[in-house]
Amino acid sequence: MAVPTRPSDANPSTRIPATPTTTPAPTPATATAPPRTEQALRAAALAALEHARRRTLALTDCLDAAELAAQHSPLMSPLAWDLAHIGNQEEIWLVRAAGGQAALRPDLDPLYDAFEHPRAERPALPLLAPAQARRYVAAVREHALDVLRTAPLGPDQDPLLANGFVFGMIAQHEQQHDETMLITHELRRGPAVLHASRPDPGPVDAADLPSEAWIPGGPFTMGTDDEPWALDNERPAHRVEVPGFWLDTVPVSNRAFQAFMADGGYQDPRWWSPAGWAHRVEADLHAPLFWQHAEDPEAVDGGWLRRRFGVLEPVPPDEPVLHVCWYEADAYARWAGRRLPTEAEWEKAARHDPATGRSRRYPWGDQDPTPLLANLGQRHLQPAPAGAYPDGASPYGVRQLIGDVWEWTASDFAPYPGFAAFPYKEYSEVFFGGDYKVLRGGAFSVAEVACRDTFRNWDYPIRRQIFAGFRTARGPRPGEVH
Repeated sequence: MAVPTRPSDANPSTRIPATPTTTPAPTPATATAPPRTEQALRAAALAALEHARRRTLALTDCLDAAELAAQHSPLMSPLAWDLAHIGNQEEIWLVRAAGGQAALRPDLDPLYDAFEHPRAERPALPLLAPAQARRYVAAVREHALDVLRTAPLGPDQDPLLANGFVFGMIAQHEQQHDETMLITHELRRGPAVLHASRPDPGPVDAADLPSEAWIPGGPFTMGTDDEPWALDNERPAHRVEVPGFWLDTVPVSNRAFQAFMADGGYQDPRWWSPAGWAHRVEADLHAPLFWQHAEDPEAVDGGWLRRRFGVLEPVPPDEPVLHVCWYEADAYARWAGRRLPTEAEWEKAARHDPATGRSRRYPWGDQDPTPLLANLGQRHLQPAPAGAYPDGASPYGVRQLIGDVWEWTASDFAPYPGFAAFPYKEYSEVFFGGDYKVLRGGAFSVAEVACRDTFRNWDYPIRRQIFAGFRTARGPRPGEVH
């Protein structure tokens, strides 16, 4: 796989500069987001910060100091770097910027600046030892919670504090690094150290579902002005006209992707864009990442094994396909006579309520996610079968739009009309353009605080280590009646 030379986190949106800017925030509104008192905002921020920290510690306490300091892949940082970086950003934004307190460790700022040090350089830096990093993040958290207890969080406060934005931003930042660290665990070679139960979504009736859902044409509201912790690239809300289209009811499964492979999809340039074919040849792609041929294909359904968090197992045919890059998803869609959905199509299918005309917070409504609605929060370290979570379906009957796997879209990462960078341009603005493709929906690896219908992720089209799959779309055929 080609590795970009510019510094890049597994999720570029985890990058935060060392110095906050003073760009004004968009004016928050309360049309669809649940209204929150300062007390409720404080409680929500505390819960989100504590949830992220529990996961951070679980991902690092399971390894010894040598493994935490090691670089398990040139694509990733040492886990010890991620750990201290989490604390450093919390110090910069919550202790210094929000709390106005003196710096605890200003000497760490340059070491843990993701923009200054590409991942290849990070193992050679004079980083904190894992035990030192743990003490540092614990000390920062004590100061941050002191700020949270007293900071004014009303809507009329400084934009950084209004509606608790900066606390939500840092909770999302830590969660995103938890996902990054989970990717490092996936890439790590060695005995399994992470364990979780398999998803149990109840009976899955995927075979009885229609293969695709019709999404009628017309306008809908894309983006948000209402979510208090929405990030700048999700704003502002704006009307978008989307022509009618068909969308897969469920994500593409391993079984479906194996049909593409068996038909010679990886060897046939007809299905690949020129850039995709060039990358396929250069990187020698022939199957999703972590897949390998079984020594005895007759003994394994489909003939393929998959390594997941240190365990080698048969590829589950009913799970959504995972660890494919954008080029692979695009090639499959072409082979199937379809295409990837645009970002606007994806969001309309996930949010638009045809009965009311409004855009929801989640496919199922405005209720926060629960284990009955979506597979989130690293409760399970794998996707549920395609077609699971019927209670989480959108009004159009599309399932698993939230959770299980990130979904590649056809769209480049671009600003919405009226975009305003906040609280710093490096979060989104420097990534706009044709280098990055948008992913939507979140995965089993994503915490609830950073997963909603408007959340936008982005990455290079060659990325495979991320927890990404896809679903396909198509326009109406001539004379087709809906």
